[in-house]
Amino acid sequence: MEITPSKGLRGEISPAPDKSISHRAVMIGSIAKGKTVVNNFLMGGDCLSTVECFRKMGVEIGISEDRVTVSGVGMRGLKAPREILYTGNSGTTTRLLCGLLAPQQFSCVLDGDESIRKRPMKRVIAPLRAMGARIEGTDGDFTPIRIDGTDLVGIEYELPVASAQLKSALILAGLYADGNTTVIEPKPSRNHTELMIKGFGGNISVEKNRITVTGTEELSGQEIRVPGDISSAAFFMVAALIVPNSEITIRNVGLNETRTGIIDALRAMGASIEIEKTGSGIEPSGNITVKHSTLRGAEIGGDLIPRLIDELPVIAVAAAFAEGRTVIRDAQELKVKESNRIDAMERELKRAGVDVQATDDGLIIQGGKPVHGAAFETYGDHRIAMSMAVLALAADGKSTLDNHQCVDISYPDFFETLKKIT
Repeated sequence: MEITPSKGLRGEISPAPDKSISHRAVMIGSIAKGKTVVNNFLMGGDCLSTVECFRKMGVEIGISEDRVTVSGVGMRGLKAPREILYTGNSGTTTRLLCGLLAPQQFSCVLDGDESIRKRPMKRVIAPLRAMGARIEGTDGDFTPIRIDGTDLVGIEYELPVASAQLKSALILAGLYADGNTTVIEPKPSRNHTELMIKGFGGNISVEKNRITVTGTEELSGQEIRVPGDISSAAFFMVAALIVPNSEITIRNVGLNETRTGIIDALRAMGASIEIEKTGSGIEPSGNITVKHSTLRGAEIGGDLIPRLIDELPVIAVAAAFAEGRTVIRDAQELKVKESNRIDAMERELKRAGVDVQATDDGLIIQGGKPVHGAAFETYGDHRIAMSMAVLALAADGKSTLDNHQCVDISYPDFFETLKKIT
């Protein structure tokens, strides 16, 4: 794909539906009693992998345009799949299913694509074993993973890293365990699982960084409207900030405070961002208006990182156009995403002439210098692809992407949406 610089982005858009919430709505709806209707569901590859896994376990799931109807089978209604549960490129599907399937009364195997087979799973396997799970990864740490369902007991577990996927896996296992399961977070991470379980009637409580879930007999199906994904909105936010003569409004964006780190970081860099809150319910939402701004370097790390971990590649793009030095630290998790995003962003930013240096836990970017178009590699990583597409809009000269189709994982309509405002 060839991308030419933009003379200004203007208009209104609605971003892709939230991926994290879409995943969880299908998972929790499947083990609830009665129907769960999920409106504005993300029809991306990752979420459809979740749908297919639950269909293989006997859950009737209907899809009509952007609506998904899940006929829940109850807490003990899942059936043994007749084939491997293929999770595709989805780390969320893989890790959360480990927790949900460990207490079932059947055996199964989880496997994913080449990327998933490289991503660490021991962080989930080890605490589940402490709960009594019979779960075995390939070489102890990777997919394929075999799970022989059995009864679990609640534990108290301190997370070694702030990971919503690990936390959610243990919470889902705790719904079935004997006694209480308490998860202690080092830093707050996205809390969609906690909010949704409470909304479906589960026994869960949150006190500061301690989440406690008690064995639950029954969950009740709900009607959910998925807000726009702030991780997807982030690409358009940065695009409007770095392309002169730009002003866009992004409608119906999820504003869960555990996910709005991108707004805090960009405002610290001098971004003009206005928020109009419009929705409440299980997940707050609203409209975001962004104008072209003169950005400055900032330090991004600490407690902010879990609130914007998926947005760091495009924040690095913003830093390339900001005056002064930006330091991204405490972001080791970027190494074990769909690609090693620290190394990938260093290489691709250097192609564009950006002064950037990778560190063990992030990037140091000296911004404000000329940024030129280049032939960019995406590594099959949707967020790298979208980040470099954003950079290309503000670069000097044309750019190309080697694999733009990989955005289908999280945002199938990304380039179509981009055309609407260019």
